[in-house]
Amino acid sequence: MRDHGGNHRRAAACLRRIAALAGCIVCLAIAPAPAYAAWYSRTEAIMDTRIYVELWDTNPRHANAAIDAVMAEMHHVDDVMSDFKPNSQLSQINEHAAQHPVVVSPELYNLIKLSTHYSRITDGAFDITMESVWRLYHFRRRTHPTDAQIRALMPTVGWRQLIFNDRRHSIRFARPGMAIGLGGIAKGYVVDRSIDILKARGIRHAVVTAGGDTRLLGDHRGRPWMVAIMDPWDLHTVVARIPLENEAISTSGDYYRGFVQNGKRYDHIISPFTGHSAQRVRSASVIAPTATQTDGMSKTAFVLGPRKTLAIIARMPQYDAILVCPDGRVLYSKGIAPPPGAPAPAPAPGSPLALRGRASGQ
Repeated sequence: MRDHGGNHRRAAACLRRIAALAGCIVCLAIAPAPAYAAWYSRTEAIMDTRIYVELWDTNPRHANAAIDAVMAEMHHVDDVMSDFKPNSQLSQINEHAAQHPVVVSPELYNLIKLSTHYSRITDGAFDITMESVWRLYHFRRRTHPTDAQIRALMPTVGWRQLIFNDRRHSIRFARPGMAIGLGGIAKGYVVDRSIDILKARGIRHAVVTAGGDTRLLGDHRGRPWMVAIMDPWDLHTVVARIPLENEAISTSGDYYRGFVQNGKRYDHIISPFTGHSAQRVRSASVIAPTATQTDGMSKTAFVLGPRKTLAIIARMPQYDAILVCPDGRVLYSKGIAPPPGAPAPAPAPGSPLALRGRASGQ
């Protein structure tokens, strides 16, 4: 006699397995799709320059929120440190510091004081008080001051004429007519702040560029970031390609600003010693751990020339430099000097990371 009860139990068990399997299928159908990692990027115009952010993330919403935070920080620093915005803290210093001490935020105070460190180690070749003379030049209008106008304002130049009060975070000018500009260091600073923001959000692979200042976070997913340094007089020519990870590089040169008038070239980097365009190199790229460090040092080669600049770099083991001389020679600091007989670097492929050197993952 057949066991009908056993058959019923087996049938019930089979139905339960089918139901369980159906439930799994339903769960799989309604579960969120797995995240796929990708590179996310954005370009904006802030601080009168091109801002570029690229990062690796597994979540597009998280990636875009991280980029939003970087762009917000760029706007914040611009609002505080722009000398074009009359209500910025920097503009308030320039407006009132000759009459009385001006109290500013610790952020701005510390950056201005840090700038004097680079003035000290470059023997004054980097000097944010050049602003008073720099304002005499209008590169978009292609106009420049006379020698007499420059001579009249040169006494207002000199970083030692900045009076600091560490307790109150105040700054005063020692004489009327002085002004400071942070175009030579603020972009590097905000690039570093941006990298800090990305790290805090868990980002491990990224690049942030502000004008000629770039900092690289991690590698390019198993490969180094390749930074190509362009010849400013021939943007189709790559003078060097440098593999970098977790470092910063700033490139200064006559890439976009400057003009020629009556056979004489006027460039936007002005010597604090003469008040005239500094043209002792064609391009200077400095590599160091942070973009504040590289931004503060990349202008000095134009003022000091290759020999003195490389001597300063040699005293600072965290730094390296690549200089393009006016005659086209490319000079390297000892840390990255190519081996004897090395072939000339090959041209780099196009990349959205136009650094004036370019960074890419190729």
